[in-house]
Amino acid sequence: MRVDFWANMHIIGGIKEGEVAIMLIQFNFKNFKSFREEATLDLSAAKMTEFSDRVVTIGSEKILPVAAIYGANASGKSNIYNAFEYMSDYVAESFRYGGEEEEFEQFRPTPFLFDSTSVDAESSFEVYFTLPGDKAEKTYNYGFCINKDGVTEEWLNSKAKTARKYSTIFYRGTLEEDLDLSGFPKSCRDNIQVALEKQVLIISLGAKLKIGKCKDIRDWFLANAFADFGDPVTNFFLSRRLPKGFVENKSVQQKVVEYFASFDEHIRDFRVEKVPHDGDSKEESYKINALHKKIDSDEMAEIPLSLESAGTLKMFALYPELQEVLERGSVFFIDELNARLHPLLVRNFLLTFLNPEINKNHAQLIFTTHDTWQLSNQLLRRDEIWFVEKDKGGVSSLYSLADFVDEDGVRIRKDESYEKNYMVGKYGAIPMLKALDIFKDVLVQVSEGTGLSPREKED
Repeated sequence: MRVDFWANMHIIGGIKEGEVAIMLIQFNFKNFKSFREEATLDLSAAKMTEFSDRVVTIGSEKILPVAAIYGANASGKSNIYNAFEYMSDYVAESFRYGGEEEEFEQFRPTPFLFDSTSVDAESSFEVYFTLPGDKAEKTYNYGFCINKDGVTEEWLNSKAKTARKYSTIFYRGTLEEDLDLSGFPKSCRDNIQVALEKQVLIISLGAKLKIGKCKDIRDWFLANAFADFGDPVTNFFLSRRLPKGFVENKSVQQKVVEYFASFDEHIRDFRVEKVPHDGDSKEESYKINALHKKIDSDEMAEIPLSLESAGTLKMFALYPELQEVLERGSVFFIDELNARLHPLLVRNFLLTFLNPEINKNHAQLIFTTHDTWQLSNQLLRRDEIWFVEKDKGGVSSLYSLADFVDEDGVRIRKDESYEKNYMVGKYGAIPMLKALDIFKDVLVQVSEGTGLSPREKED
């Protein structure tokens, strides 16, 4: 369905309220872009008292709804987003690359390039998570290692609610004899062994072969949402998405109006008009206008939605993803959430995930930001705050405020001013600024008349 420039609609149904959600417990990755050593983003709750009502208990796990990632420009914050997105994309698409060396070469991960060892080493990606609707409340652990030739290792394990250790569902190593598919029925094992190639993940292939457990894991990755609001191209395509039922259902349009009213009451309604088919195109096209109340009458003024402010369009773009993520109870990973949004808007968006009465399906928000206004002990737990710092060698590291120890060996207290301490450099992960001396000589020359252009000198 094409809607003027609001196109590419796709809607996936949500989980039923009260079911076990699609929750991420931990994400580990290594040798990816600026991260040479293993990095861990842990959403399991630490033993602390603040905001305990928002912690979700599934099986033996206690899981947080939010992770906020701070750091200087070029510190590597976006590479965490990129790593999780890469893992998700490869799980979904790897079956396409079997035997296709050139296509695989374009899709292989980028290792840490500033080290002669890591540049040729494998990259690894691993998640711990729960599956939706799993009444047994098992925890799953899935991961893979990949190098320039293909997959070198892959594993899937599960742990029962009362168990202490994980049990193997499958394991795959470099050698053929390392393949253990004992967690699958025999017929499934045979099909995988015949079709498996070095560039292809078992999960991806198994989902294609309609093996239930593989499909469940693949679908876990597909259910999660990504938005890079620092990327103009991503912003453009996101803004082309519409909420489920928006075109044909007036009540859905009214919900969007109510959503806008939380930050801007000027939009009172929408008018959706079907546009005739363009040439041979069979796609349905629509034109959407936002209705604003005139200041001197009760009449409405119509403005094409595309002409609304960048901030309004961004919030419109967030709505479909927000709607789906809250329905599914899945993970929403956003890079540069604060781009073109007022801090109060960001806080309102954040509170949607932090409020258990709204976020009933336990959706999670992971976001990178420079917005220090959200860095508050009145809003976030210490284990929900993360920092990324890059050293002089270009190596990024990721650490939590909950694990941070100051120069005196003391952990951060929950009553500290997180924003103030961060801005003065107590937690690291801030830019090391120097005066812009490069402009000093130019300014001196201009002030002395030596830096004037010929025309300026004549004047």
